[in-house]
Amino acid sequence: MRNKILKASLVAAMVGASAGEVAAADYKKNPFTLVYDGAITHNEPGKVNIHPVTYKLNGLDIAANVYTPANYDAKKLYPTVVVAHPNGGVKEQVAGLYAQRLAEQGYITITADAAYQGASGGQPRSIDKPAYRIEDIHGMADFITQYAGVDGKRLGLLGICGGGGYSLAAAQTDKRFKSLATVSMFNSGRVRRNGYHDSQLDTIAQRLQQASAARAQEAAGGEVLYSGDANLTDEQIARLPFALYRQGYEYYWKTHAHPNSTFKYTTSSLLDLMRFDATNQIELIDQPLLMIAGSKADSLYMTQDAFPKATGTQDKELFIIEGATHIETYWVPRYVDAALDKLNAFYARTL
Repeated sequence: MRNKILKASLVAAMVGASAGEVAAADYKKNPFTLVYDGAITHNEPGKVNIHPVTYKLNGLDIAANVYTPANYDAKKLYPTVVVAHPNGGVKEQVAGLYAQRLAEQGYITITADAAYQGASGGQPRSIDKPAYRIEDIHGMADFITQYAGVDGKRLGLLGICGGGGYSLAAAQTDKRFKSLATVSMFNSGRVRRNGYHDSQLDTIAQRLQQASAARAQEAAGGEVLYSGDANLTDEQIARLPFALYRQGYEYYWKTHAHPNSTFKYTTSSLLDLMRFDATNQIELIDQPLLMIAGSKADSLYMTQDAFPKATGTQDKELFIIEGATHIETYWVPRYVDAALDKLNAFYARTL
């Protein structure tokens, strides 16, 4: 029974990616280790540039990329967007793609690896606590509003997948963000607690016991236990029950793989994850809100659940990209273009 529960938790942990892409993006061939289509390979005067930066957040080193628009002039003021990455993702993947594309439209953007994840500091590795992920978003705002050329009065927030759920939480109280958008929002707490599509309701108590035991073991100086990590064969991947899992494996482990990206998280993180919900207190959001999701995304139910609960703002829109799955909004050009067209219009109006 225990193995069955852990396996189900592992599968529920996966988020991800790109069915049918022919060629893989090789992080080794990009000097900034970016793995998305059209990624910057070198900085040129007069064009969008990327600036790797490191800053402190609660004593930890946070690794981030700042993108500046073409013909950037530090003496001018620019609207700015903070971009929060998916669960398991890093700044070099889809978050970087959206950050670069927004910079192409004249925004300064920032995307950072979450604390304890990616190239950011923190031990043990791969802690995934909602409070930390929300603090990461506040921390990006802290840093970028001090960056030359940033207009702090025109600061927006974009959250992708798990970063979308955490962005909903961050924007509830952080009113530096003048508007908020999500793409393929993933409510991490609901999924870690109830299972994907609420498929694990009958094992909540057992999984909480496992998480509690894992924390006790850590506190006693024992081995740190992890959930969500797996090495499945192609046949096993093909049998996974949801497109999010199948395409997630392809995106994160094949076509857009990055060595800093991992599905795993400390099992003890579930103590915090399972009591979190991205829609709790969502009525505190009074900023303009745009939520984007694919019509064929099996994660769509989370966006559809959250949207009507955001009663604190009258300026809100749910935008459905016809034909897109969750992961296809990460890389398929026509779906990315559709999302960015909507985002550009939204930020142009609200920032």
